[in-house]
Order: sequence, then structure tokens, then C-alpha cells
Amino acid sequence: MDRRKLGASRRWVVKIGSALLTASGRGLDHERIADWVAQIAALRDAGHEIAVVSSGAVAEGLVRLGWDKRPQALNQLQAAASVGQMGLVEAYERQFQRHGLRTAQVLLTHDEVADRRRYLNARSTLLTLLQLGVIPVVNENDAVATEEIRLGDNDTLAAMTVNLIDADLLVILTDQAGMYDADPRANPDATLIDQRPADDPDLQRMAGGGSGTLGRGGMRTKVQAAVQAARSGAATVIADGLTDGVLQRLAEGQRLGTLLTPGEQKITARKRWIASQRQTRGRVRLDAGAARALREGGRSLLPIGITAVEGEFRRGDIVACLDPEGREIARGMANYDAREARALAGKGSDEIAAVLGYTGEPEFIHRDNSVIL
Repeated sequence: MDRRKLGASRRWVVKIGSALLTASGRGLDHERIADWVAQIAALRDAGHEIAVVSSGAVAEGLVRLGWDKRPQALNQLQAAASVGQMGLVEAYERQFQRHGLRTAQVLLTHDEVADRRRYLNARSTLLTLLQLGVIPVVNENDAVATEEIRLGDNDTLAAMTVNLIDADLLVILTDQAGMYDADPRANPDATLIDQRPADDPDLQRMAGGGSGTLGRGGMRTKVQAAVQAARSGAATVIADGLTDGVLQRLAEGQRLGTLLTPGEQKITARKRWIASQRQTRGRVRLDAGAARALREGGRSLLPIGITAVEGEFRRGDIVACLDPEGREIARGMANYDAREARALAGKGSDEIAAVLGYTGEPEFIHRDNSVIL
């Protein structure tokens, strides 16, 4: 992909991580925020629409509360997020006002995106804000989120925002120059990756694990975010947020950071929503034939290919499809609840009426409501 095409990307999502925002744990770095806001304002003047996904609420809350390390207890994390969110929003609002731009705070949890109706409401709100010329500042609603409804990290949230607003480009600003083929902190011979397809299987191995003290993400979550963004047809750039004029230079096509490109196929909005779900309500195990039909042929999943049903779910819930080795290969919207699925497992579609007492859908998951992972 020619990097000069990045400048033609109309709609951007810019994600800024905790390590950049918090000045080594000493509260929000207002000078840095002012610099990024000035760059975003320049992009707006050039005709780009921008949504910001910002970390920093918990980190700012820790400083305001006088805590020297991130707590483990959920209630303390929620309290820190509540306190810190005030400072984070105030900082962005003050800086954007200097450029004559209005901002809006958008707080999301998994509940907002797992339910189709609420997902569409969130999408409508964000698109309306962009149409009004407002800069949405998106964050996870840490003040109320539990592990069951948490999106997980702001890299995941950024990819979800790409999906919600049909963005063309995701820029993940971090404290590294980009992604390396090995951990540069442990391997002096590590080489910066210039460009790769987002779905390159080697990327997950190279990304490793780990995260910073203040944030929950790491390079692995950034690669996963790029994969999710690619399903929406968006490219992802992972770059050093402290590079002078980083956003403008990316818009000019300069070779900064690591560019992860989408494939040729852009999946439908409904399939993107299904693929973006972090949590599933249940799992079905498939025989080898059904797994092959899904993975290679993009076929619908029929009840006869199901060997086991796990969990409790309702009709319309998202369920994971596992191959005989236990690997998730697809997920989709179930046409039957868990009780019915257990009764139908291994049965032919022509037996559905006899088993359930009514004529239902011949597929357990229709191919239009499923996505291959």
C-alpha cells in the first residue's frame, strides 16, 4: 500500500495510550495533549473527520487520589476512573476550544456493542457528532464496567470505534517507534516492521505479550485491533506519539511507524459487528466436515455438523464455532437457543420439525450472519 494514500483517508480514529498521556505517572501531560490536539485541528482543517480514543482516566485518577500504583480491586479502579475522567475530559475540552472545536465525551462498555440495537444507537450518535463537526473523545466506561462487560483495553475500543463510524484509518499512538520483529527492549537486533498485511499470522508471534504499568494493552492488543479494523477495510498505523508532527507527517505519506494493511475483501456491516464481539454467549463444537465447510467454503452451519453445545444462549445471541481441535474458527448469530441446539445437534435439517415440534430455520447459523475468524 502506498503510504501517500493515507492522506486521502477521510475519517480517522486516533488512539492515544496511557504511557504517552500521563508523563511517567505524574498526571496528565497537558503540553503533549495540546500538541496532539493542534495536529488534530490541522487535520480537521484539511477536511478529515477525527474521533479520539483516549486512555488516561484511571492514571489521572491515581494521581488525584494520591495512589502510587494501579489497584487490583475493581471498586478502587472504578473510583479512580470516576475521578480521573473529570480531568481527562476537561483537558481535551480546554485544548480543542483553543482551536474553535467542540468535543463530546462518549463512554462505552461491551453492553453497548453486544446488543445490536444499542450498537446501532452508538453508531448513530457518533456519526451525528462527526456530521456536526464535533470531535468525539471515546473511552471505556471504567467507572461502571465489570470484567463481564469490559471491552478489555483501549486498543480494542479503538478498533470498535473504527467499526462504528466506518473509519478509513486507525492510528495507534504509543511509546514505541512502531512494531518490531522482536522485543527491542530485550533484543538489540530487533528490526522495525515497515509494512505488513494485518492478517499476517507471524504478527501475533512477533507481538508477544505484556503491557505497561498504567495501561492494560500491549503490542499484541494493537495487532488484534489492526485485524479488527482491517475487517472494516481500514488500515492501521502504530507509531511513536512523541514524534514531532506525527499525525501531519502520516497524512503526508511519510514512512513513520508500522503500517498494517487490510485485505481486498471488506465484510458487511452486520458481519463486522459479529466479528467485533469480544464475548460470546456460548460455543458449539463441530465435526471435521462442518468445520471445513465453514472455513473453506463460507457455508451456513447446519445442525447435523454440531457435535456438542456449551453454555446457555438465546436465539439471536452470538456463539463461537469450534473445530474438532477446539480452535474458534467462526462465530455467528444462533437461530436456536441452547436447549434447542442440544436437541438438534447431529440431526438433519429435515428432522427439525419432528424434534422441536415446529418448523424452524434449516440452518443453526446462516452464512449471512456468521464470520470466519
